[in-house]
Amino acid sequence: MLRGAFALAIAFRAHDDMLIGARLGSPLVVGYGEGETYLGSDALALAPLTQKIAYLEEGDWVVVTADGAQIYDAGNNPVEREITTSGVSAAAVEKGPYRHFMQKEIFEQPTVVAQTLRSYIRPLEQQVALPQMDFELRDIKRVTIVACGTSYYAGMVAKYWFEQFARVPVDLDFASEFRYREPVLEAGGLALFISQSGETADTLAALRHAKGEGQKIAVVVNVPTSSMAREADLLLPTHAGPEIGVASTKAFSCQLAVLAALAAHLAVVKGRMTRDEEREIVGHLTEIPAALNAALAHDDEIAGMAHLIAPARDVLYLGRGPDYPLALEGALKLKEISYIHAEGYASGEMKHGPIALIDEAVPVIVLAPSGPLFEKTVSNMQEVRARGGKIVLISDAEGIAEAGEGCMATIEMPNVHPLIAPLVYAVPVQLLAYHVACAKGTDVDQPRNLAKSVTVE
Repeated sequence: MLRGAFALAIAFRAHDDMLIGARLGSPLVVGYGEGETYLGSDALALAPLTQKIAYLEEGDWVVVTADGAQIYDAGNNPVEREITTSGVSAAAVEKGPYRHFMQKEIFEQPTVVAQTLRSYIRPLEQQVALPQMDFELRDIKRVTIVACGTSYYAGMVAKYWFEQFARVPVDLDFASEFRYREPVLEAGGLALFISQSGETADTLAALRHAKGEGQKIAVVVNVPTSSMAREADLLLPTHAGPEIGVASTKAFSCQLAVLAALAAHLAVVKGRMTRDEEREIVGHLTEIPAALNAALAHDDEIAGMAHLIAPARDVLYLGRGPDYPLALEGALKLKEISYIHAEGYASGEMKHGPIALIDEAVPVIVLAPSGPLFEKTVSNMQEVRARGGKIVLISDAEGIAEAGEGCMATIEMPNVHPLIAPLVYAVPVQLLAYHVACAKGTDVDQPRNLAKSVTVE
């Protein structure tokens, strides 16, 4: 009788030894313990209690007692669902010495990105390798990337990489818009879905739509037993480990690492990347953990300048090329956890409207590694400075030496290859948002009105 998406756990006053659960559109998991049985939203929620879990499928309902569970399908027929080991430990959901889960997860990034890359790189052969798939990647003519929130910005970066390295055209959509614009999905296309949880309602519905249109399905996901993972033709796990903070940090970095490896492999099978070029790319990918550590070394410095941003009502972020999605991601992080209104813009778009917002009360965060686009970004910075804007420049030593004078603050990043720059430059925008939120006294791990996994449309 119920319509819409739901996951239910129903307790009965007259039957205190029984629960009934049901799911449609939203995830629900049965956890099996010793003389006890649980219902939970996902494996992570049940991690402190049990690692033995079974995922209910669409339309399933279940009768749970201390002795076990009987699952029924949508037609009320008794069924068995596979019991798996989640691999999520209770220790992974503890803060340890950190003040917040978000802080812990930011500092875990060198480790989890290294873990993730181990699944996609063969260091001895200096090759990129992907999991087995039942289709030929070289035959893919077009890639459609679909995601929400931070995962969408990872997809934006991937669009630059796929088109630059593999020369494959890419469409990019918000999952909530994808089905409703009636997209043209040509035969021979790959639909790539990015999600931390693998249960995001909009993204899962978009996946099923693309599958119905005959697309091959690839998913980049942090929960390899999730709904999206189970429905994919190509599963690309991120190995970030449990992410507790609502604002995604380490999952984002691991998504970028996987997408960089996918872009390189696609370029190789398409004949767009030589063996020597692949070796060079693998070399740069293996440098990422050290570069992330170098970026994290500026934590105290970023914490010391957070008081300059905390009083602002509005903050702008600017970036060019693959740094433009990072500007959007930096603005999202600041909005999510500090409640400061923030917007990200492509640097060249400043003079097409947003420059009207600039005054001495609006800090402007500029992400600008040195390189061919740096000079143009410096020009945009001068336009901001001429109107009284206060600039925080995030760049490498060369960029800061050239354009750091007159800035309210500068944050120096290591000098890295453009391919891995988005991962490195994610760190300072995460730390900046974190320390500004701490300065304002907001609830960093559980910001108001937000949920970790959005399982409703």
